[in-house]
Amino acid sequence: MPSYTVTVATGSQWFAGTDDYIYLSLVGSAGCSEKHLLDKPFYNDFERGAVDSYDVTVDEELGDIQLVKIEKRKYWLHDDWYLKYITLKTPCGDYIEFPCYRWITGEGEIVLRDGRAKLACDDQIHILKQHRRKELETRQKQYRWMEWNPGFPLSIDAKYHKDLPRDIQFDSEKGVDFVLNYSKAMENLFINRFMHMFQSSWSDFADFEKIFVKISNTISERVMKHWQEDLMFGYQFLNGCNPVMIQRCTKLPEKFPVTTEMVECSLERNLTLEQEIEQGNIFIVDFELLDGIDANKTDPCTLQFLAAPICLLYKNLANKIVPIAIQLNQVPGDENPIFLPSDAKYDWLLAKIWVRSSDFHVHQTITHLLRTHLVSEVFGIAMYRQLPAVHPIFKLLVAHVRFTIAINTKAREQLICEYGLFDKANATGGGGHVQMVQRAMQDLTYTSLCFPEAIKARGMDSTEDIPYYFYRDDGLLVWEAINTFTAEVVGIYYKSDQVVAEDQELQDFVKDVYVYGMRGKKTSGFPKSIKTREKLSEYLTVVIFTASAQHAAVNFGQLFLGMYPEEHFIEKPVKEAMARFRKNLAAIVSVIAERNKNKKLPYYYLSPDRIPNSVAI
Repeated sequence: MPSYTVTVATGSQWFAGTDDYIYLSLVGSAGCSEKHLLDKPFYNDFERGAVDSYDVTVDEELGDIQLVKIEKRKYWLHDDWYLKYITLKTPCGDYIEFPCYRWITGEGEIVLRDGRAKLACDDQIHILKQHRRKELETRQKQYRWMEWNPGFPLSIDAKYHKDLPRDIQFDSEKGVDFVLNYSKAMENLFINRFMHMFQSSWSDFADFEKIFVKISNTISERVMKHWQEDLMFGYQFLNGCNPVMIQRCTKLPEKFPVTTEMVECSLERNLTLEQEIEQGNIFIVDFELLDGIDANKTDPCTLQFLAAPICLLYKNLANKIVPIAIQLNQVPGDENPIFLPSDAKYDWLLAKIWVRSSDFHVHQTITHLLRTHLVSEVFGIAMYRQLPAVHPIFKLLVAHVRFTIAINTKAREQLICEYGLFDKANATGGGGHVQMVQRAMQDLTYTSLCFPEAIKARGMDSTEDIPYYFYRDDGLLVWEAINTFTAEVVGIYYKSDQVVAEDQELQDFVKDVYVYGMRGKKTSGFPKSIKTREKLSEYLTVVIFTASAQHAAVNFGQLFLGMYPEEHFIEKPVKEAMARFRKNLAAIVSVIAERNKNKKLPYYYLSPDRIPNSVAI
């Protein structure tokens, strides 16, 4: 009778093992086996991190193995089990891999296909087509869209983290890590001890030092020492945590009536302001988004305020960017003066503080929350709803949406909800942050997520004219490496543009993102469908770059880009493409490390060895 060797790998995360009964049956082209209990005498099977092997003998020839069914039945109490993969050694000596990387909960069953990625057009056998269809039908019941707030991208239909499908919840250790990191951040910022400072006026700059006394690294220490200086203020717009606001000024807006006479003491080339603009030496940052946003009123005893400033910056003869004029609100007038470096020391410093405060609000709510977390959640939900696990695009993207839905659900539960941390500590709390996202959705376009296009749109693409914009330089290197990799993977599975256009599952994925993520808005520029391999590569690059590199640049990260510990792909060509991807990323690491040598203020946030795969890792 034919005999198979079955190897079962259990996950290494907390509580991944199980004491439940595990049954296996094999489905082949010539028949289906009986259920076999996988159990070795006097042995504790399926322990956390274990790789166990079993001999399974069947009554008759099964033909080519198409599916493996794994069934879990209760032994004592309900005991979830995390199955990494199964490998099968056939009677002929061939090995077949069945990736899983999923939880089996309760008395559940999982049906696995072998690890070869397949498009729907590749499946000609009825049972495989049926498996593909049933998987998506089940997922679409589990992963439902929900409107958390009007005007937001739709999110997962789950009020609490515990309501999420088990496969996308934090692992127990990741959940604990989230809580510990949250507590540690509060401790580092002395939030609990100094919470009264957020609900009252601060009277001394020394209060900042009391809060940040525990933070210690090269960059934060240097910023703390030089934060009042114009050079540091300008540098942060290029390479700080929100390097996406600054743009080249091609024409001074009428609402910001700065004249040559006002700023001539800051201009070093003996040119008029208009001439400096023509030569490309003037830059602008406009926080118009904040105009009219309601300030936090959750504490009736405390008045909080928001500004919507405009800041003009100048590239001096040393090619450094420095501020030369600040207007704190959008409408010019006697009540809204333009502040200058020539003003009294603390007038100018306070104007810069208001700009930095506005930058913080836009960074946290728009650059970070909306444009990395919420966008990545949209890609993740659409992926789970429309792409089966056997699809090559699912295999490519799954690592880049890992825990994204979980961390966003936690945020809606604890941080940005009513009475959450935003309400306690931010001037945009109490609803202002919601208004900001609703307003910023008007500018959330597909093109703005394409890194090279976004840089060019702000006029910040010239490395010769703007030599110290490391966010741009490193980002372009990483974008190109990701795009090269996605193009390779696309080329392996899609032999022509026609195959792309006819892949209905892919088109449904793209349509889900457009209809639910972008709320079906034509002005978003998000594609409703994708017809070519080149456009597909670009789209996948947007997904991966947004979740990994862009998030790292505006959040500063900790699995890193190019590392895929869950082996969803088994094909040699893809593994070779991954190896080339890692090699390209390693070269970028070397370039960045060499540039950072001896720099007093190194920029390493987009070094691939510091870019997590997803927004939640």
